[in-house]
Amino acid sequence: MDERRNTRRAALEVRGLNVYYGASHALQGVDLRLETGVLSVVGRNGMGKTTLCKTIMGLVPAASGSVSFAGQPLVGRPAAEIARMGIGYVPQGRRLWRSLTVDEHLKMVEKKGGAWSSERIYSTFPRLAERKRNGGAQLSGGEQQMLAIARALMGNPKLLVMDEPTEGLAPVIVAQVEEMLLTLAAEGEMDVLVIEQNIGVACAVADRVAIMVNGRINRMVPARELAADRDLQQRLLGVGRHAYEDTPEPAVGTGGGEAGAAGRPKGPQPTKVYLSNPKPPTRWSQPVPVPQIERAARVLTTGAPIASGVEAELRPLAAPGEQVVLVAGTLDTKGEELRYMRDLIRSAGLPVRMVDLSTSGAHSGAEIPAHQIAAFHPRGAAGVFTGDRGQSVAGMTQAFARWMARQDGVMGVLSAGGSGGTAIVSPAMRALPVGVPKIIVSTVASGEVSQYVGPSDITMMHSVADVQGLNVITEEVLANAANALVGMVKARQASPARRAVKPAVGLTMFGVTTPAIRQISEALEEDFDCLVFHATGIGGQAMETLIDDGKIVGVIDLTTTEICDMMMGGVFPATEDRFGAVIRRKMPYVGSVGALDMVNFGAPDTVPEKYRGRTFYEHNPQVTLMRTTAEECTRMGRWIGGRLNEMEAPVRFFLPEGGVSALDSPGQPFDDPQARHALFTALEDTVRQTASRKLIRRPENINDPAFASAVVSAFREFHGDRPTRRKEAQR
Repeated sequence: MDERRNTRRAALEVRGLNVYYGASHALQGVDLRLETGVLSVVGRNGMGKTTLCKTIMGLVPAASGSVSFAGQPLVGRPAAEIARMGIGYVPQGRRLWRSLTVDEHLKMVEKKGGAWSSERIYSTFPRLAERKRNGGAQLSGGEQQMLAIARALMGNPKLLVMDEPTEGLAPVIVAQVEEMLLTLAAEGEMDVLVIEQNIGVACAVADRVAIMVNGRINRMVPARELAADRDLQQRLLGVGRHAYEDTPEPAVGTGGGEAGAAGRPKGPQPTKVYLSNPKPPTRWSQPVPVPQIERAARVLTTGAPIASGVEAELRPLAAPGEQVVLVAGTLDTKGEELRYMRDLIRSAGLPVRMVDLSTSGAHSGAEIPAHQIAAFHPRGAAGVFTGDRGQSVAGMTQAFARWMARQDGVMGVLSAGGSGGTAIVSPAMRALPVGVPKIIVSTVASGEVSQYVGPSDITMMHSVADVQGLNVITEEVLANAANALVGMVKARQASPARRAVKPAVGLTMFGVTTPAIRQISEALEEDFDCLVFHATGIGGQAMETLIDDGKIVGVIDLTTTEICDMMMGGVFPATEDRFGAVIRRKMPYVGSVGALDMVNFGAPDTVPEKYRGRTFYEHNPQVTLMRTTAEECTRMGRWIGGRLNEMEAPVRFFLPEGGVSALDSPGQPFDDPQARHALFTALEDTVRQTASRKLIRRPENINDPAFASAVVSAFREFHGDRPTRRKEAQR
């Protein structure tokens, strides 16, 4: 047997293999040689492993290079011919017939007289024997994977190509597959190329392991060396904690602590477990060869997990210093429309890249393919390509937002789609800075779009007709969107970047607190860039987003009315994270209870039935205001007080005894001293006042000049005179 192996050609040889998906270079000069036995190929998601399998099998065309099987060239041959030559394939994703039973799957491909028969399959996989009359759709994921492996073996191939053969299998079945592969290697029944994510399996079944990185074979490593080298696994494969998590690796101390005392490094440690008798021994059993025992050794990891510190590779969008426009969307369903807009942008002279956000797994030819985006999911591509549409859309949404947050050089983003496509792209667009042009052509743009736009400056354009093919309507609308983006981008390129001369301060306002904000802005405008945010739910979120981004250095949160709508079901609600940015940034805070006397609803007939009989004020035919009660004010005071207690920086929170809005003053519809008293008392009972955290009662109405002056004085207590103010004084 050994002589036969030494004289025959390599079972599989790949030389200089290049494969493209459109402009995406998936395989980049791959060189791989499997002489005989079992060879494992490992690598992170998106590195080209599955593309390598499909190219060997003739399912994906090669642009250049060669693939040979026992000296016979494979490139250019159809997949059916390659299979008849003696190559079996276990594809990722199983690819079973839903209506055929297990037994029918096996009988259909069985070759009479071969080493692998249905009886041997059922002996190897007893679970399949129990389910032999069940259809493919009735099997669990692990059972389907067993059947996919069994189906390939029934063809009795000379070379078996297995793409993720242990994916979805229970540990006991994984052990069976390991044993089967070891048997194949030992008995020489067939040669095997194994694509695996399970490092333990990959190292156990092969003597050598090929590591793929960015479409290339980075190196060939002895299996024993890779199994024991945790650093190499972390660096090239990102195992342990997931490779795509952002958690930094904790520093390893050299002194105290248990690990330091014992002289051992912290974190997981690989341990090999050897089994001297892979099969139950009998009185006639011969000693098992040492190399087989070493190959069969299991690698276990002990100790607390540590962060890998490895990121999904961030491929640059353009050359350093250059910027590009992105056209992003689900190319499997909206490809024609997205490419139409891409071509218009390109014809206008702007560099443009296509980003595929499809969840079908199909290849689109985009410069940034779907698998590259999916790699940025916390669980890698497995968190996106789940087979369940809802989970896949949610996974791609998260992955695209994480990818976009790491990008430099984006000068504009354009997308088109329905509700699903809009939901995928909008969080990523919101991650871009204010000012970067962002346009979405959507079927949902004529309705309520706050959930998509959020606190950002996304432009939503109604598609009029469904985004489903090009026609006389969609061509007009999509062309307008593309040309609008071109105009925005070129205008930004032509105008010099605006530099902030004065530091920005955020102020919250409602119609009933407008006089106060005007007075405060006039008092600060020489020294500060006053950014006023309308307290409509999104307004507060926008302000806090800029605080989180470090673009606002101070805040006068005079109008906290969004809390009313959050707690009582109004139409302008805050989120539970209200005040969160101030807490996180540890920013000095000046605030008040502006417009906490009202809950906002739409037209009168939209007011919930449970509020009938309350005090209302019709602001206009589309806006109805409801006066908050003493009980509601108590609840709001306690909630706000709890948030103020979380602020570590200085706090000055003002309580205007003369009324919290223009409607809450003597003779006005919402004047209610009892409700004000309940609000102020709840705050004073809840807030833990200190020298730096103070509640300040004032006798005025919130819109009175004296109240505004007191607020400005408190703000300057924290921020003082700015340099611009001093320069003006010197002049």
